[in-house]
Amino acid sequence: MSVSYLEAIREAQAHLLREDKRVFIYGQDISGNFGGAFKATKGLAAEFPGRVLNTPISEDAMVGTAIGAALEGMRPIVEMQFADFSSIALNQILNNAGTQYWRTNIPCPITVRLPSGGTKGSGPFHSQSMEGIYAHYPGLIVMTPATVEDAYTMLIDAVAIDDPVIYCEHKYLYYHLKADELPKNRLPIGQARVVRPGRDLSIVTYSVMVHEALAAAEELRADGFEVDVVDLRTVKPLDTDTVLASVARTGRLLCVGESFPWGGVTAEVIARVATEGFHLLDAAPARLNAKDTPIPYHPNLWSEHRPNENSIAKKARQILAE
Repeated sequence: MSVSYLEAIREAQAHLLREDKRVFIYGQDISGNFGGAFKATKGLAAEFPGRVLNTPISEDAMVGTAIGAALEGMRPIVEMQFADFSSIALNQILNNAGTQYWRTNIPCPITVRLPSGGTKGSGPFHSQSMEGIYAHYPGLIVMTPATVEDAYTMLIDAVAIDDPVIYCEHKYLYYHLKADELPKNRLPIGQARVVRPGRDLSIVTYSVMVHEALAAAEELRADGFEVDVVDLRTVKPLDTDTVLASVARTGRLLCVGESFPWGGVTAEVIARVATEGFHLLDAAPARLNAKDTPIPYHPNLWSEHRPNENSIAKKARQILAE
């Protein structure tokens, strides 16, 4: 019996509710039979009465309430309907939760789940990747699980962490990604994973782009190239050691992300490699992001707006030709 990425998130929350009485889930339309916009909490309100709670339609109020509960000893999980909407709560997340321990020496263990990234027809208000914004600010952990296994284990680990965690679950993976079973082992938070070893080029990426990069690597294999694919798993903290070890093997770097190109995770990775591993490079490092425009509605435009297997393989060939 297979487990989808979405089911892994639901099962992780059920496990947390079962094992820790301090945990509750807080979000819009998540209780009752509806189970949230993407059904990530479906059935949990009935199994755990009084601990899966509907909120006002105010992301600012949602996070503020969760911060208060966390300061009183609870472990809240906040579900945003879409990552884009979390911008309404930036003051609470960045200025209150993110600075709380530094100001008061009191931990603020909240986990904010962001259904992130694009799907066909979602358009500019329901498709954004916000991880770069949150990673910019101190005090936050930013997770970007790319596999069913990580979706499960990293959410459990997120709730155990005393710092605020931004958990970026990708909507496209909800139903497109499955595993045979829930994992029994896990990697530590903050450790990247080499998902495909190679010798000719390093592709460093995260979230849904791991799968596009793996498809591109298979395409390049037909041309005789072996690509090293690194899944960052968390973008804050960022596992620079694993990235540099990959570049040391290959001498070439392509960093790929679905977010907008200005600043962000891909820029940070390249800055670190250029600063700490310049001597390892045989060609200029490059990055590939979404287009620097609002995200389009039309499925054909959307598929060309973000990096994909073909654009990644094309960019990789340019680097390999240098």
